[in-house]
Amino acid sequence: MGFLDQVYRDAVLEHARSPRNRGELDPYSVRQEGVNPSCGDELVLYLRVEGGEVAGASFTGHGCAISQASASLMTQAVRGLRVDEAKLLVERFKDMVHGRGAHPSLGDAAVLEGVSKLHARVKCATLAWIALDAGLDAEAAGKTEAEQISVDQE
Repeated sequence: MGFLDQVYRDAVLEHARSPRNRGELDPYSVRQEGVNPSCGDELVLYLRVEGGEVAGASFTGHGCAISQASASLMTQAVRGLRVDEAKLLVERFKDMVHGRGAHPSLGDAAVLEGVSKLHARVKCATLAWIALDAGLDAEAAGKTEAEQISVDQE
């Protein structure tokens, strides 16, 4: 195993075992559910948007180590970003896990670049990010409870 593969593995395991921002956010602006029917990952994302900025993000749910680590990393990455910046980060993350390279703005989430080599796990990694995108859209539309999304709709 190469050095970068080991870094990827260690980071995924660390965030899966000790996820950051796990639990319900109170108060929240929007609650967004997401599922990955391919492997059973389920996620509920809680976002608090204040003044056009992501003031808080947390999640609950269960799934594989990659989906849980990705949700943990995503909640850290988006806090403090303007909504448009958070939506751009979603696109950059999806580009990365589809093999188009990591962007510096991804910060620690760039460690998941290795998922691009594991095609069957791309949906696991993108679940939280797709939920973020849908949640931000729902919040902008004035909804507090958004319709469940599926990575199969992507």
